[in-house]
Amino acid sequence: MLNLERLRVLHAVFTTGSIVGAARALHVTTSAVSQQMARLEREVGQRLLERQGRGVRLTEAGDLLARHAGDLLSHVERIESGIAGHRGAVAGALAVAAFATAARGLLPAVLRDLRSRYPDLSVALSEREPHEAIPALARGDLDIAVVQDWADDALRIPDDLAWRHLLDDVLDVALPADHPLAGRAAVAVRELAGEDWISWSAGQMCHDWLVRTLRIDGVPPRVAHTASEHSTQLALVAAGLGAAVIPRLGRDPVPPSVRFVPVDPAPVRRVLALWRRSATGRPAVGAALDSLLRHCTPAAGIGR
Repeated sequence: MLNLERLRVLHAVFTTGSIVGAARALHVTTSAVSQQMARLEREVGQRLLERQGRGVRLTEAGDLLARHAGDLLSHVERIESGIAGHRGAVAGALAVAAFATAARGLLPAVLRDLRSRYPDLSVALSEREPHEAIPALARGDLDIAVVQDWADDALRIPDDLAWRHLLDDVLDVALPADHPLAGRAAVAVRELAGEDWISWSAGQMCHDWLVRTLRIDGVPPRVAHTASEHSTQLALVAAGLGAAVIPRLGRDPVPPSVRFVPVDPAPVRRVLALWRRSATGRPAVGAALDSLLRHCTPAAGIGR
């Protein structure tokens, strides 16, 4: 009979593409991964890995077994979820990841709520961008991922993941208080042409969105400064060094010399919760999703 843990190691090699990646995903050493793979090869009586340059790749047999291993692991998780659901206890460990703004503006209240309601549930939060969180969720390293989804750059969500819309996060332009447009009720993108912009670092999802959105007549916006943290961006705006587009989620604190002006039409990103379909029956996953939804209602101060 095939060893389930060794199949899990094989699947990690398959999904990460390397022994090093599998070791990182499973939080073990590379030698431990190699040893488990060698034992699995002896169990099946076939080579599952072969050398390719400095690394390794799965053989045809290894690729076939890895794909079946993914189905088997999902089936096992569905069984475990069903048993946990029958028991009904919200307990055990839950790994949650969220992009930075949600980790700051949404998750603290959710984690506090879960700790208060379910003392036997241990929740660990990590800050990860969607391109990191989604593969980790699919591998089984995470139980829930809170991600951002832009209308003109939609996320690719694997079929084995379920998702729920949590909220629409509106973005406003942040201007120095003495800016000529700072007192306006709303401002059009075209009126912002010629501004110096404070953006996220190049290559980040938010930076790419800003460049697309603020491009006017084919001319990209002039990005004068980059910073990953909203607090740093707002400090630069407060110093009169440019404008920034800042989401409403997780915005506080705001320097007194900064004014927010709505953009017309309002740019919006969706915030989604993702989880594995095979884990839908887990009471802990259900409890966390319920708390996320309750903290994304207008009554909680965050609009759906």
